[in-house]
Amino acid sequence: MNVLFVEDDPMNRRVVKDMLDVAGANMTGAESAERGLQLIEEQDFDIVLMDLRMPGMDGIEAIRYLRARADAKSKLPVIVVTADTAVDLRDYCLREGADEVLFKPVAMDSLFDAIGRLLARRSGGMIG
Repeated sequence: MNVLFVEDDPMNRRVVKDMLDVAGANMTGAESAERGLQLIEEQDFDIVLMDLRMPGMDGIEAIRYLRARADAKSKLPVIVVTADTAVDLRDYCLREGADEVLFKPVAMDSLFDAIGRLLARRSGGMIG
């Protein structure tokens, strides 16, 4: 499994990479939304983890850009990973194109559950 984590904080990228290593997943980190979109252009990923608050382009703008693509990459599953706890944030992110929202600090089981659900949905419910 190839995961892209778009997150400006190197410590947060490291923590999630350590979690994904346990599952045998390959994680590529991007320090900005712009870099994340460039990596999506250049490589194939199974899922994207997206922070919301980053310098320059924010995570929502990046998700909108991704969803506007005219190719299969527009359907990449996106999990927002955020420390923002605004009341309606989850609904807002889902309306803007995210598939799931996790709040920091992210627990390993919550991360794996969300990834598993989205990948199962993407493969038509086939796990395996």
